[in-house]
Amino acid sequence: MIKQYITALMLAGCIGGYGQEKKQATFIPPFDFPLTLSGNFGEIRSNHFHGGLDFKTGGVVGKPVRALADGYISRIRVTNGSGYVLDVCYHNGYSTINRHLSGFISPIAERVEELQYGNESWEVEIIPEPDEYPVKSGQQIAWSGNTGYSFGPHLHLDMFETESGDYIDPMPFFKSKIKDTRAPKADGIMFFPQPGEGVVDGKQEIKTILPNSERPVEAWGVIGTGIKAYDYMDGVNNHYGVYSVILTVDGNEVFRSTVDRFSQEENRMINSWTYGQYMKSFIDPGNTLRLLKASNENRGLVTIDEERDYQFLYTLKDAFGNTSKYSFVVRGRKQPIEPFDYREKYFFTWDKTNYLQEPGLSLVVPKGMLYKDTPLNYQVKADSGAVAFTYQINDKSIPLHAGCELRIGLRRKTVADTAKYYVARVTPKGSKYSVGGKYEDGYMKTSIRELGTYTVAVDTVPPEIIPVNKNQWGRNGKIVYRLKDKGSGIASYRGTIDGKYALFGRPNIVKSYWECKLDPKRVKKGRKHTVEFTVVDHCGNTSIARESFVW
Repeated sequence: MIKQYITALMLAGCIGGYGQEKKQATFIPPFDFPLTLSGNFGEIRSNHFHGGLDFKTGGVVGKPVRALADGYISRIRVTNGSGYVLDVCYHNGYSTINRHLSGFISPIAERVEELQYGNESWEVEIIPEPDEYPVKSGQQIAWSGNTGYSFGPHLHLDMFETESGDYIDPMPFFKSKIKDTRAPKADGIMFFPQPGEGVVDGKQEIKTILPNSERPVEAWGVIGTGIKAYDYMDGVNNHYGVYSVILTVDGNEVFRSTVDRFSQEENRMINSWTYGQYMKSFIDPGNTLRLLKASNENRGLVTIDEERDYQFLYTLKDAFGNTSKYSFVVRGRKQPIEPFDYREKYFFTWDKTNYLQEPGLSLVVPKGMLYKDTPLNYQVKADSGAVAFTYQINDKSIPLHAGCELRIGLRRKTVADTAKYYVARVTPKGSKYSVGGKYEDGYMKTSIRELGTYTVAVDTVPPEIIPVNKNQWGRNGKIVYRLKDKGSGIASYRGTIDGKYALFGRPNIVKSYWECKLDPKRVKKGRKHTVEFTVVDHCGNTSIARESFVW
């Protein structure tokens, strides 16, 4: 049900044609100039795969974005994360999402602005009927930009198989327009001796070597390997994700990954497949990511049980067929393997619901939230002045597949208003950031997506509102504020000019700027104006800034 719901949201209003037409689908490029990429499909990102292609736009915004085929606009959004966003459903069985746009074309632009003012919200969504905005192949549908979570001007293009809702690699449709003769390159090989079952160079610790290392690695028992590698393309300095990784041992394939499609439900499983930037060549038991295939009976893990040399070979390929190979030797040498030592009470299994019940803390991790059995390094840290103990569920972060309920009890109430408390994640360096939470019967209750260190913090300090270049507002026709909040984070904001709603937004969330472009249709020129900007954090603390300017 979760997957169906997410797919329905992504492809809202999209009714595609399938079958024979889909198999023969062709697309024109989104731009009429030569294509270069800053990112490819399936690149390793924090907690997710990169879902599409990032097309460079020459370092500028405002390039016309074209429809790839005949279809219709199925969804229109303005969001903090992706900026201006346009979904298109094509009649050939595919759908796309165009992200980080600088704006929409008429009449969509006017409709969006009217809704923003009507809802008094920068973030809006419209799901038009299929016959409202039909598009023809090559027709301009938007302008490229740098909005949302974007580090430079580009177009991010996601492509979906409409029927399944799967993200798919758009590269095959544009290969003839992109030059790539460069093969992927490996930066490192990693070994994963399995706890209590394997050992590498005398230790049950992760070990790395250079890809061209000629010295054999000694091992015994059950081990896994991984590779850190990137792809490259002609004429650009960017690096990309690797389309295909194949591992063979003594000439027999044991594992392969083919990054060609994944579902939204699978997206977070990247945390199971990867270790930092290394791609593991074995599959955790709770990982059902379809782009991973193990050819042996042990999920890609290799058993070293003979005193001889084992020949390992990695073959890396990109979507254009460019290939590189990296070989290394694992020398079987019998050596002692210490049994796996853990505390039974703090051992979570991947295929069962797990409960952690401690004084002042309760955590429920349902079945399916972990990808493998996990021993916890659990500790409680007390601070006599703190409102709650600090609970180290584990010393290193362990990603969960979805949110799990955490409750932390309050030891004392330093303020009477329970809305001022929030659950905080404590980083390895000791800093804190909010993960939300609500007070309930002496506990703060929230949902967490990783096992780490948590406590309860108090926020009674209002956000800080800082005018940016105030003396330039009238000249630039733009009011700009910078907001800071060291506690629970910004929850909402609202601006007015001369008492009427003013459309403030955060066009690029990489920068902590909120701005309002002055519109002569809504603000009369040639006079003095008063702007009022109200900001509320997640604990209800409120700040109000009032400024005067001439425009």
